Amino acid sequence: MDLPFRHELALMPDLRHRLRQLRWFRATFRSSAKVVSETFGVRFEIDEAKLTRAFLDWIEVMEAQKRFAAIDRADFIVFAAGLVLRELIRQAPAREISGLTEMIETETNAGTAEIVRFWPEGFLYTNYCVSAILAVHEQEFGTAPSIDKCADDLRTWWSYRENATEMPAYAVAFLDRFLGAEPNWITPDRAQSRQAMQRALGSSPVSEALRQL
Repeated sequence: MDLPFRHELALMPDLRHRLRQLRWFRATFRSSAKVVSETFGVRFEIDEAKLTRAFLDWIEVMEAQKRFAAIDRADFIVFAAGLVLRELIRQAPAREISGLTEMIETETNAGTAEIVRFWPEGFLYTNYCVSAILAVHEQEFGTAPSIDKCADDLRTWWSYRENATEMPAYAVAFLDRFLGAEPNWITPDRAQSRQAMQRALGSSPVSEALRQL
């Protein structure tokens, strides 16, 4: 998966907190769409009202579970981005309007271009969220998670599109899979059900209190 936008995001100071502000969220999403357009030649129309609803719904859901950030901050960053992805797929603020028949393809981006052609909006949403994860991790921890090879597998994207379109919460699980983690397919949008959180809770003094929530 080509992620040129991650480098632009990584240059933004205090990215983790800025992305929780509507104006920065909207600005970075639009910038991400511009980079995808410049890279592949696909152009998008963005509905600002839907994008705003996606952000507000994300903030509401994320705030309700933010206590888990204290349990495993690195995993919560991935989870929070998964919730963003869920809302973007649910609200569908972007629409491909041109460029699929004249895409920019090279030897290095051919695999990704195939995915963009198959699901341009889904690629845009996923590319934005993965780029944000990698950039925030680089700022917070000095390293970034690796992207699993399944992220370049069109067959995985067929399943991803089918399942996440029917049930947007599956987007959280597929994002985990793209980052090489074991997804939770039962309740993917519950932080306490994540394997990393369960492992941390097992050794945490606040585990019992959280289990009762």
